[in-house]
Amino acid sequence: MEDGGLRFEPLGSHHLPLRRRFRCGDETLDVYLRSKRAWQDQAQDLAAVWVIHDPARNRIAGYYTLSGFYIQRRLLPEEHREGTTRYEEYPATLLGRLARDLEYAKQKIGERLLLDALKRALDAAGVVASYAVVVDAGAPEVEGFYQYYGFERLETEQHDRRYYLPMASIRQLFQ
Repeated sequence: MEDGGLRFEPLGSHHLPLRRRFRCGDETLDVYLRSKRAWQDQAQDLAAVWVIHDPARNRIAGYYTLSGFYIQRRLLPEEHREGTTRYEEYPATLLGRLARDLEYAKQKIGERLLLDALKRALDAAGVVASYAVVVDAGAPEVEGFYQYYGFERLETEQHDRRYYLPMASIRQLFQ
């Protein structure tokens, strides 16, 4: 998919030399892409890694990862449990990482990455069920970004910044 000259592409071997220049300001997210880990996760079917490639500058403007996940039903607010089948766990899609290069600040790359990830998750949910997209907002300042798009806090003991967006809400977003 193209977006203003920028192209969404699965991480491929032609992106490997471009990884070294990627800097988002979060060392953990930088190292994930710059090291072999993103490549290995994708090769081992642990995560689908998508990049937004800028062919004009031959740079990776950002990336995100998607993988399978689940939500424990008991963690959902009552209004989201009402009327749903009483399985203990619901299938979900994990948006595990999302980062944009600092060189692309103020260009809405984060928004483009998120919307592309949500659309791919929605499309995939038509083939393999997914109740929601789940994210872990790593830093407090990231929480507002996800809340702006309707993500709700998912109270867990292990993760104090976990959020989810039901697939029904994502479906409405793209109607």
